Amino acid sequence: MDFSRILLVAGLILLASACQGTALSAEPTVWQPSPGHTQIPIWPGVAPDVQSVPGPETHTQGAVTNVTRPTMTVYAPRGKNTGVAVVVIPGGGFQMLAIDLEGTEICDWLTSRGITCVLLKYRVPSAPYDWRCDCRPHNLATPTPSLEDALAQRTLRLVRFHAAQWRIDPHKVGVIGFSAGGFLVAEVSTRFRDRLYAPVDAAEQESSRPDFAIAVYPGHLALAKNSIALNPDIESHITPQTPPTFLLQNEDDQVDKVEDSLSYYMGLKKAGVPVELHAYAQGGHAFGLREKRLPVSGWPRLVEKWLGTIGITTLM
Repeated sequence: MDFSRILLVAGLILLASACQGTALSAEPTVWQPSPGHTQIPIWPGVAPDVQSVPGPETHTQGAVTNVTRPTMTVYAPRGKNTGVAVVVIPGGGFQMLAIDLEGTEICDWLTSRGITCVLLKYRVPSAPYDWRCDCRPHNLATPTPSLEDALAQRTLRLVRFHAAQWRIDPHKVGVIGFSAGGFLVAEVSTRFRDRLYAPVDAAEQESSRPDFAIAVYPGHLALAKNSIALNPDIESHITPQTPPTFLLQNEDDQVDKVEDSLSYYMGLKKAGVPVELHAYAQGGHAFGLREKRLPVSGWPRLVEKWLGTIGITTLM
């Protein structure tokens, strides 16, 4: 083979390699936590009520779609360990998960305050029950408005089951959720007495009641815009045993309305549940920890103080 043909073959090999690399980089990727953290399956086998999704799980620009295998990832506290744990439930309209904005970034904040963070990657896309149109999927075995609250129940039980291993106080385990995740916070806070799935292991002996709950710009709670009538699926399950709750929403939220928080606040207040509500004029929706210009950006500090006032932490 002469030198010119060697150069030609080498060039073709390099071109093929470059094309293959481009193709591989274009393939969808499954979300993975940062090094040092391991995803743990929520279910030991196949998750109950498996539903089809349009394609493989994909993680692109901080959003995770087509999740069929729910997991949790434990983030240990940095520095002092308060013994407190929080299950973090990202939003995304039950069609995707804002895994960075309302997931890992929230965990970075919580762990810096000595709190163990458990990030829940739940199944999406999903079609939660819309009580306004009675369009619950008919193949659900339970009357729960969505499959994800069963996942939240299971996650809380697993956290308590592993409390000694993860250096967690089993009486200081709460939840925080954003947007659609805020709706799941309300569900798991009010339906903890209901058995939403068949028992699978020893962890089922643990309680699924959160010790405290935080819902940030929650959705699907109010009957309608400009109405503080509460979603009857939530209202009918509120009792004095519903955990202390922190609510936050902006009046200019154009995705989920401030009435979502107001309606839940009134429902909790009526039942005598300790509840704290913060409503701001500006800030919109889906800001997480990134809003720096407006008063609402101080909400993490309000949460920290609130945790102290309800006896979960010492006042920070």
